[in-house]
Amino acid sequence: MKLAALMAERTGRSATAHWDPAFGEIDIAGLSADSRQVAQGYLFAALPGARLDGRRFIPNALNAGAAAVLSTMDVTPDTLDGAAAALITDPQPRRQLAWMADRFFDAQPATQAAVTGTNGKTSVVSFLQQIWSAAGRNAATMGTLGIRGPGIGRRGALTTPDPVSLHRDLAALSRDGIECLAVEASSHGLDQFRLDGLHLQAAGFTGLGRDHIDYHGSMDAYLASKLRLFTDLMPAGGTAVVNADSQVFDRVRRACEQAKLRVVSYGRAAEDIVLRAWTPRPGGQHLDIALYGKAATVELPLFGEFQAWNALCALGLATATGVAPAVGLDAMQRLRGAPGRLEHVGSRRNGAAIYVDYAHTPDALETVLNAVRPHTEGALAAVFGCGGDRDAGKRALMGAAAHRLADRAIVTDDNPRSETPSAIRAAILPACPGAGEIGDRREAIFAAVSSLAAADTLVIAGKGHEQGQIVGETTLPFDDAAVARAAIAAADAEADATGGTAGEGAA
Repeated sequence: MKLAALMAERTGRSATAHWDPAFGEIDIAGLSADSRQVAQGYLFAALPGARLDGRRFIPNALNAGAAAVLSTMDVTPDTLDGAAAALITDPQPRRQLAWMADRFFDAQPATQAAVTGTNGKTSVVSFLQQIWSAAGRNAATMGTLGIRGPGIGRRGALTTPDPVSLHRDLAALSRDGIECLAVEASSHGLDQFRLDGLHLQAAGFTGLGRDHIDYHGSMDAYLASKLRLFTDLMPAGGTAVVNADSQVFDRVRRACEQAKLRVVSYGRAAEDIVLRAWTPRPGGQHLDIALYGKAATVELPLFGEFQAWNALCALGLATATGVAPAVGLDAMQRLRGAPGRLEHVGSRRNGAAIYVDYAHTPDALETVLNAVRPHTEGALAAVFGCGGDRDAGKRALMGAAAHRLADRAIVTDDNPRSETPSAIRAAILPACPGAGEIGDRREAIFAAVSSLAAADTLVIAGKGHEQGQIVGETTLPFDDAAVARAAIAAADAEADATGGTAGEGAA
């Protein structure tokens, strides 16, 4: 692609880059923000980062054959040291890179919706994909679980990949016949312009709770990053599907209206998709709703009241992208939960149920414990911890949530990363008096499963679908669901060997 074509303006995007059009006929063979991946004819995006400054690697990229360099406004032609390469500077080079990636790969699924919010993103995009599929559309999801769809299953390291990888994947999905794509929009991805260039028709907002304050610095900044989805990425006339029961609903609605978006509200306080009544059932929950003024009932085959909100958000996004309401309502009655989201991984022979959930924030832990309580006749137990090198302020809050809502708890290690694991646990325990402390996560899960009496429920929270535990710089293989199943087998075998005395609810 010629550099002039790569720099061409698109509707709704103001020209912000500075470059010399004399270089317009240069052929650009590829894009990369990693100088090690630059090859002959590439454009190198020299971006300052939290750990490394890409501007330091401009000479490396030029030596590898870079034909152009994109960077910040303070980079001058002298930096190229006489190389016959184009220099493009921009006040927001990350955003410019995303726009370039959109132009370079030049193909995306025709219908796209993105979802942001502290909790529920993975479930909503999964439910939306299922509803689209029920409507006969070839649909996929992109987010925390990687890329998933018919014949597609690829894990991802980040909820939101870098823009070059993102747009390469979008083009591949389009070539593979994917018509509809549901995307998780993380606050980091939005703040770092990784999602710019998506061609969205609809976007959802699930709510706001405490998370990522270590990165954003404040709740206001955290919300502002999420609002970019509506104010900067959505085209005028698109649809915003917003949780009316969120404490920030009014702020989100105002921002959407200022961006000339159609706002569809969902929840108990909603005007468009109204949850009139909710009743837990042994196999899920019964919903009485009003969908755009018409009464309907849904037997949702999922545990947890919060899943009703996630399903309603997905329904709103589906109808906003052309799915007939009757088709959406019918599909809701066959929804399957996303992996690691209140996932029932097994039961003891005595009937005690074990669930794995990704809950790693105070709000999420509170939500999931409240969700399983109506389905628990015995005691409710929790195994949880907190990640290292992340918002330390939420540790006591999570401990308090477990103390208030669980009958017993074990505090264990999550992903301690570079922090001392015992120090993380020590920050949680004062807020959760009476909790057990077992640092080894496998040992903690085995102990909790062994203690379950008939009709008890155990929630193993924090890691959900994750396949590893990050200790220091190393990611060790670890799967909560697999460990829980092994613990179930061991506990039942022990009960057989002792004549059924194991698992009688010992603390």
